[in-house]
Amino acid sequence: MAGIETGGFDAPDEVRTPERTKIDIVRMGSTTAARFTFQPGWKWSECIKPVAGTDSCQARHVGVVQSGRLHVTHEDGTESEVGPGNAYVIEPGHDAWVVGDEDYVAFEFETRSVEDYAKGS
Repeated sequence: MAGIETGGFDAPDEVRTPERTKIDIVRMGSTTAARFTFQPGWKWSECIKPVAGTDSCQARHVGVVQSGRLHVTHEDGTESEVGPGNAYVIEPGHDAWVVGDEDYVAFEFETRSVEDYAKGS
């Protein structure tokens, strides 16, 4: 394996496009990263739930927001909003939606979640 490996989101290895969603996936060795773009009006329970087939998002998200805002509610009762420059960890068991009229763009680095997110069975 090379000491340095790179990939690019402008030429991703895979693209997924559920409703109001674009996920650009880049694979580098055993690591998978993604650029998530959610359009205004995007809500997990409306756009991804039909693909995932679960009552709440069961992915663990680790990433950083480039632009836009996302509101997250968790089954444990906690909720938060993330925006540009925020790093985050969101544990499984949540719903989320775009706040405002700007695309939400974030980069995620949790390989297992990226590989499975919005993939369907």
